[in-house]
Amino acid sequence: MSENFTRIPSRAAEIGGGVPVARTLPSRLRRTIGAWCFLDHAGPAHFAPGQGLRVGPHPHTGLQTFTWMLEGEVLHRDSLGNEQLIRPGQVNLMTAGRGIAHTEESLAGQTRLHTAQLWIALPASVADMAPRFDHYPDLPRWTEGGAQAVLLAGGFMGRQAPVVVHSPLIGVDWYAPQDVALNLPLDPTFEYGVVPLTGPATAQGQALAADELLYLPPGAGTLRLDLPAGTRALLIGGAPFGEDITIWWNFVGHGKPYIAQAQRDWQASSTRFGAVHGYDGPRLEAPPLPWAA
Repeated sequence: MSENFTRIPSRAAEIGGGVPVARTLPSRLRRTIGAWCFLDHAGPAHFAPGQGLRVGPHPHTGLQTFTWMLEGEVLHRDSLGNEQLIRPGQVNLMTAGRGIAHTEESLAGQTRLHTAQLWIALPASVADMAPRFDHYPDLPRWTEGGAQAVLLAGGFMGRQAPVVVHSPLIGVDWYAPQDVALNLPLDPTFEYGVVPLTGPATAQGQALAADELLYLPPGAGTLRLDLPAGTRALLIGGAPFGEDITIWWNFVGHGKPYIAQAQRDWQASSTRFGAVHGYDGPRLEAPPLPWAA
């Protein structure tokens, strides 16, 4: 029933280097979809050589950063010593656990960037796990009803992504080289979000503009998704997270005291987060907490 849907408009933001992003999660209308707790769509952006994305050393806790690259190349460095170039069609997954720091930057010769970056909240049982980094150059791909599909996370339509996650969820990229009308199976125990990244789309009869997210509560067994030629859309979903989390700046934590301690540790250059080597530029400083610590 359409009255159960929630339409979530994007809000404009910028990331390092002045790259524009459309942010749909978190929102005052919806904080999480399954364990997905953050969704930025960056680009498509064009810039002069030597410009582009430049995000200095910054920390994370209690989450996994999930980068899906569509156009351009970005170099990841982190405080575990990993250095990884991500290319179109690949996923970088950084599991922050108890704490990690990283940088992201476009290469000198790059002039384009198009990517989606999401965060996955870690359940309390693993939120303080040791940090790790994983790169996934090969993901399940197939054609469905004329659309090109890439399974980014979880299991869907008999396929399983290799990406290591810690709660039941899915992520699928859909691209329509021609007009397509899809009827996709859904797990009725999951909640879902559909967001067209390029061009309009229609989901469950709801017309969506680019970067407008449609939230579907648990209960649906089928998704009707209509994509005009040239449209790319993300389908994300998962079991309702069911844990109270605090999201502030680059931290996710189970409660404000945890976040306040993470902020103090970062500002004190604690070994909790380590140092990122090889990036030429200053680290990011945490803003003041918006509550009394």
